[in-house]
Amino acid sequence: MGFDSMVQVSAGGMSAQRFRLNVIASNLANQNTTRTPEGGPYRRRDVVFQATPPKPEEKTGGGPATNSGNPTMSVQVVDVITDPSPLVMKYEPDHPDANSDGYVAYPNINTFEEMVNMLSATRSYEANATIMKNAKEMADKTIDLLK
Repeated sequence: MGFDSMVQVSAGGMSAQRFRLNVIASNLANQNTTRTPEGGPYRRRDVVFQATPPKPEEKTGGGPATNSGNPTMSVQVVDVITDPSPLVMKYEPDHPDANSDGYVAYPNINTFEEMVNMLSATRSYEANATIMKNAKEMADKTIDLLK
């Protein structure tokens, strides 16, 4: 894998994890939202990633970006899906969004799950940042050797 490929793969990972962190933050910010413009309570959202091969112009050295016959793959966000799990029903008859039985539908967001997802995304982002830093240091050392 060439320097350019390393940087592109890491940059793709950082971009995808940054997007995932934004979705997680939105979930946490809306965990008590019982009314949205679409109608009903906010529903938890999740990000779908997909491995993608590099574009031909992104391959380094004019040849295919390969590693033992396997193409270099990056990641991209392909969709944001709505979690179909059931909403949380709480008995609050005085709430303006209560149904005829006095229950209010709250978002299907588990704070602990979102925090674990946030830690995972943060660590993935940091790992990609470390790879970029190491790639830069390797390039700097190569340039120093050529002097």
